[in-house]
Amino acid sequence: MVSVLCDVQGTSPAYSTYKHTFNLDTLELSGVVSLSSVVGDDTDLVSERPFQLLLLINVLPPLGTALLSPVLGSLVKPLGASTANIGLLLSTFTAPAIFVIPVAGVVSDRYGRRPVLIFGLLWFGLTGTAIALVSTFEAALMLRFLQGIGFAALTPIIITSLGDLYTGTKEATAQGLRFSGSGLSQTVFPLAAGVLVGMAWQYPFLLYAVAFPIAAIVYVWFEEPIEPTSDDDSPTDFREQLSDLCTLVAHRRAWSMVVARGSANLAWFGFLTYNSILIVDVLGGTPAQAGLLAALASLTYALAATQAGRIADLFDDRVYPLIASNTSMGVGLALVFLATSLAVAAIGVVLMGIGFGLVLSIYRSIITGLAPSDLRGGLVSLSEGSGRAAATMTPVLMGAAIAVTTSHLGFAVAVRTVGVAIGLLSAGTGIACLLAMSTAAPLRMDR
Repeated sequence: MVSVLCDVQGTSPAYSTYKHTFNLDTLELSGVVSLSSVVGDDTDLVSERPFQLLLLINVLPPLGTALLSPVLGSLVKPLGASTANIGLLLSTFTAPAIFVIPVAGVVSDRYGRRPVLIFGLLWFGLTGTAIALVSTFEAALMLRFLQGIGFAALTPIIITSLGDLYTGTKEATAQGLRFSGSGLSQTVFPLAAGVLVGMAWQYPFLLYAVAFPIAAIVYVWFEEPIEPTSDDDSPTDFREQLSDLCTLVAHRRAWSMVVARGSANLAWFGFLTYNSILIVDVLGGTPAQAGLLAALASLTYALAATQAGRIADLFDDRVYPLIASNTSMGVGLALVFLATSLAVAAIGVVLMGIGFGLVLSIYRSIITGLAPSDLRGGLVSLSEGSGRAAATMTPVLMGAAIAVTTSHLGFAVAVRTVGVAIGLLSAGTGIACLLAMSTAAPLRMDR
């Protein structure tokens, strides 16, 4: 029996095997602002090949939903869909990830991160690009479902790989920069999709083909960051691994973080779902103004995420900045739904974006440090599956709550009330989980 103590500040032997490809420590932006002044003292990770490659892979996953958001209306007629069901192109993509993400994590623990990432890139690109070749809504839905499986093999494994390579504030910085990259990807590619769909409805889906050259680059240059736990398909070994993962998740420090990770998505997807309805139908604004608020939210969380490592370094206990970030996120969303003007809503969006960007980056850093390397992929995948479950359920639950309360409160008040409630629920759940984790005994596994 070997006692393994796993805590937030774990070690990462794999990191020492990589060399810097070039030095960005002294890089200056516009000749005035140094990179270290923007992201803190861990700028050297930007010059490391493994981080660069993981950041390159990370271009793809955010496009699963962001690429379609601005073009859904243009797909109704050519695919024979309706305005009522075209949104299924989004939900069929997110649904399979709830169940596939945990499986992908366990597989990556057994056979390595690299093969799972390469499969995810190829499958994501193949199924996404193939949508340009179909002519029926049913075929498009099937391909979107299959593409969701590819997503499940990407984001959680990227996050896990960062946990394999880095520790402490450096890992928090890496997770934050990855999250910032997601925000930038969600800003740039949808703009391109909006232009391409004006030429032909199929063209936006061809952007998914960028996955193929990225997969080739990863195949050639990305080195496996861990030693796979098994070279065979022994059912006994697999059952033991699942048993160890269940034992890990049963510990309060682990399950509380899995739940907390999911709770953050309540606020974010609550905003994304009802942003346009709130601005256009309640405040009397325009779709363009709703789009500006969505862009402001993405930009804010992307910028905030770059500061995750620096903020984590300021505190001995990460619980304190996380409680503050959850509060900012929840209060910000409540302010958005209570706003009587676009300016007030924008202030709320900034507060929410700051909280969301910091919360997710630091959560992910903590979660990767809770597990040994042979269980890290499984734990991270469970936490990301929790996030996908929250993303899938939030629009349904909010819609049902608004439908029930509209007859008593009126539509506008119902939207505001439910929006405020989801913000408080998101922040309250996150804070409760943090308090539960902070009072739990250190996570120890006998193996």
